[in-house]
Amino acid sequence: MSTPVSQRVRKRRDAMRAAGLRPVQIWVPDTRRPDFAEECRRQARLVAAFDAVDPDLHAFIDAALVDLDDGTGA
Repeated sequence: MSTPVSQRVRKRRDAMRAAGLRPVQIWVPDTRRPDFAEECRRQARLVAAFDAVDPDLHAFIDAALVDLDDGTGA
């Protein structure tokens, strides 16, 4: 006879906690919503408009990315 799902889940969660991990819940945008693509376009337009207003932003972002690069290409 197989182990009930709830017991298997509990065992797995206990093992993960014993390994020093904890569960978290993450809410992300629902890409299935009908207005998702338009909202992406709206936000992209805002970013593009801000880029045009602040020419130093691109240099700042490039410098920040260089700081993050560890040389592994990953």
